[in-house]
Amino acid sequence: MATKQHTGMQRLLDIVERVGNKVPHPAVIFLILIAVIIVLSHVFYLLGTAVAFQVVNPETHVIVDATARVNSLLTVDGLRFMLTSVVPNFLGFTALGVVIVAMVGVGLAEEAGLIGALMRKLVIVSPPKALTYILVFVGILSSVAADAGYLVLIPLAAVAYQSVGRHPLAGLAAAFAAVGGAFGVNILVKPVDGVLTEITNDAIHLMNPLLSIDLTANYYFSLASVVLLTVVIALVSDKLVEPRLGAWQGGKPAEEGGELAAGERRGLTFAWWGFLAVLAVFALLALPPGAPLRNPQTGALLGNSPFMQSLIVVITFLFLGAGLAYGIGAGTLKTATDVINAIVKTIGSLSSLIFLLLVISQFVAYFSYTNMGMVAAVKMGDTLGHAGFGTVPLLTGFVLVVFVVGILIPQIIPKWALFAPVFVPLFMQLGVGPEAVLAAYRVGDSPSNVINPLMPYFALIVTFVQRYQKDAGVGTVIALMLPYAVVLTVVWTLLLIVWLLLDIPFGPG
Repeated sequence: MATKQHTGMQRLLDIVERVGNKVPHPAVIFLILIAVIIVLSHVFYLLGTAVAFQVVNPETHVIVDATARVNSLLTVDGLRFMLTSVVPNFLGFTALGVVIVAMVGVGLAEEAGLIGALMRKLVIVSPPKALTYILVFVGILSSVAADAGYLVLIPLAAVAYQSVGRHPLAGLAAAFAAVGGAFGVNILVKPVDGVLTEITNDAIHLMNPLLSIDLTANYYFSLASVVLLTVVIALVSDKLVEPRLGAWQGGKPAEEGGELAAGERRGLTFAWWGFLAVLAVFALLALPPGAPLRNPQTGALLGNSPFMQSLIVVITFLFLGAGLAYGIGAGTLKTATDVINAIVKTIGSLSSLIFLLLVISQFVAYFSYTNMGMVAAVKMGDTLGHAGFGTVPLLTGFVLVVFVVGILIPQIIPKWALFAPVFVPLFMQLGVGPEAVLAAYRVGDSPSNVINPLMPYFALIVTFVQRYQKDAGVGTVIALMLPYAVVLTVVWTLLLIVWLLLDIPFGPG
């Protein structure tokens, strides 16, 4: 029986895991945090805590002067908000609907056997040493489809590792690091890039109304980052994370064999045609001029369009079509009742997650109402801006500030709307181009996602981990992902500094 290696770092991570898992159930943790927020909000409210700043309105692109005061949850208005917003907070929590809708399709495909067969096929055709690199690269690219990577690729990576006798949590961790830790870059231009670019331009115009950057201002840096981060994440996974986990003792799936069975091969053939059929339908709805899924005003397919807004639904139908076809071909789904039962089983497995999201949605809403996150971000920004550091130390400090504030405000767009008017003009005065500041923001924003319990999909990751380690908790996931967060931040920041010192263009033009 293989034993775990116990280097100094691994012993430290073991301590992080033990301490983290001694805390109560995540739902209890967030209930405690809600109580803390309620008390602190009233204390800061009585002290008159407030900050003044400029912010970009992401919808109108107008830069406005704003003041954020800490609001108390113990005033009449605060109490009224807490009591009347519980249901709206829960229904408005985007992660809830996305998870349920996506898991309808993914769940059917998994119950039908398609996921397992696909993973085994991937393992058969992929060189064993390249498996991690393939999964990581696909995970980084998945950010073009917004949340799909969290919902689809991460659990699939665990299955892929298990299918070759490797620890499934190592595959899950590598995929999570790729999807969340490298979210800010891609080899493709993503919809979120358009929003970030517009916010940046609005901040630039505070200094120079005639200067703007375009959508590809960070494209060269993103390409290099994708290559570097693919290698870094894979190495961290293979050299640090998987050795700490030790050998997988759960064995391979019961149906695992050297080759696919005849029914599985037939099912995969059916699944391919089912996938193409659904894809053809959505192609007709999206590709022709004036198609329903194009922007009705501009005709655009990407960016702000019905196609991008319905991407999770498209993915769900693709999985439904492929999963249903596989079940028919492989004989695992014989009646409509089998199909319904497969979907219901998947939704039922999400019950604990749904309750946790109910609690988290209240925490997020209450914390947002108090403005404490906004006040903390502005205070840290002001401190850094007046520190008198040189360009490189200041840029490094900016990355660290974004990393820390990302724990409090995990969403990439609202945080940049807050930071851009402060730091873009500041760095322009120091001779640093706005495209470099945006690149630094990408570096600081993404790595904290993988260790941030406030990130909307963190609770889902805990649920995935518990499939393979029943006693896993928040501490387990943080200990699992901490090496990625640290190494990604350090290596990526070094790339940024070298890029800046060598005066390499961040993008074309």
